Amino acid sequence: MPERRGMQHAIVLANGEIQDADELRERLAGVSSGALVLAANGGSRHVQALGLTPDLVIGDLDSISPALREQFEAQGVAMRQAPVRKDETDLELALLHAAAQGAEQIVVVGALGGRLDMTLANILLMTHPALGDTHIELWTGSQTAWLIRPPGADVHGQPGDTLSLVPLAGDAIGVTTHGLEYPLADDVLVFGPARGVSNVITEPGARVELREGLLLAIHTTGRA
Repeated sequence: MPERRGMQHAIVLANGEIQDADELRERLAGVSSGALVLAANGGSRHVQALGLTPDLVIGDLDSISPALREQFEAQGVAMRQAPVRKDETDLELALLHAAAQGAEQIVVVGALGGRLDMTLANILLMTHPALGDTHIELWTGSQTAWLIRPPGADVHGQPGDTLSLVPLAGDAIGVTTHGLEYPLADDVLVFGPARGVSNVITEPGARVELREGLLLAIHTTGRA
């Protein structure tokens, strides 16, 4: 597969569950033009529902049916096989490949559901040291999850939408929010308690500031 250096966006299909395929298909249409599309092994089973053709299928390839493999071969889809006995998950390989190809923003679909251990591992992959300069979003239905690192980030949502802030890798220190119903002002969100869950956006242009730590932000359209 030829390198695509300078490419800005990538879409990665993981082997979890997808909710509301029609809505995801519509959302993906807004980012799919010119994007690198990768299927992480069994994530290839989602291509038809989402209306996508992968540029590359990557992983140990043990979850692809003969019929789907034949379809990919007819479409000229590249396939990169990794050993079954490996240290990385298939999704991890796909994310690292996308970043190596120059993707600055990656949308991951199918990262959640099914096995709890894989769901947790997939979320935590966003903290991978090699992906620190890459903006990764996990999409499921109308929900979006991403990481907020110091000094903070704008939140793109509408008034009435739900925003949860969950500390990862220890306490999140110096959290200040703007445009949220339950404000935080240079507060600490302690790792473990659920204080940051189910806040509500009250105005466009909401923002979360963070001095130290790492926050998992989860945006849900409307009140969750």
